[in-house]
Amino acid sequence: MELSPAEQFAHSTVRIECDMDGGGVGTGTGFFYSLDRDGDNHIPVIVTNKHVVEGATKGRFLLTLRNDEGGPDIGNAKSFELDNFQAKWLPHPDNEVDLCVMPIAPLIREAEETNTQFYFITLDKELIPTEADLKDMLGLENILMVGYPNGLWDKTNNLPIFRKGVLASDYKRDWNGKKEFLIDAACFPGSSGSPVLLFEIGNYQTRNALVMGSRIKLLGVLYAGPQHTVQGDVLVVPVATQQRAVAVAGIPNNLGIIIKSEQLLAFEGKLK
Repeated sequence: MELSPAEQFAHSTVRIECDMDGGGVGTGTGFFYSLDRDGDNHIPVIVTNKHVVEGATKGRFLLTLRNDEGGPDIGNAKSFELDNFQAKWLPHPDNEVDLCVMPIAPLIREAEETNTQFYFITLDKELIPTEADLKDMLGLENILMVGYPNGLWDKTNNLPIFRKGVLASDYKRDWNGKKEFLIDAACFPGSSGSPVLLFEIGNYQTRNALVMGSRIKLLGVLYAGPQHTVQGDVLVVPVATQQRAVAVAGIPNNLGIIIKSEQLLAFEGKLK
């Protein structure tokens, strides 16, 4: 049975669990991405935020196995635990950009030695909006965010949680001069690293026409969100990976700050 686009995106993310250097466990979201794609050749990586893995001594995640028909063997997954976890990630060359990648080809090769194959869907630069795509966007487009808010997921089936929302700023513009934009969606701890997609199935409106068909684009990666405190101050903070008691309560205001997907292009050629 062929998977629908939504079912495919359910297999594009991975829940990342970290043992932190200072104690405690943090969770975040990663997604599968193909670098240096040339036909069938590519370098598969997991993308997440730097702050998700910063200070992580160990990391864990589950990869769903592939069935005999080549599809996902739902409910059957292999667990990985990696030491010295933070060091396994390549940070974005710009220190100001909260992104990093980890190549997973070694894990895939290790598994194949025991005739184990994984099922996951990789996103790639073909999904990054082009200039023509930007000109077609009207604003207030519907977005889809896939990840693990508060570390929650369908553990039995190793599947993520979908959140829907809309663009809260003009994607054609750089929010406050950075390659970022805003979404209006619920963003909670554990959602850091979630891919944010333009996801319109069946029909969509462009600047010139109502188009019958589907439009799917990788718009960016969640990394932070404005919060207001009980005192009334508004702070912009990285979306936390841990839930913990704090002296000053931060209340999310259902906005997320997203790094534009074009920032992923900086990783091309870095792992060859």
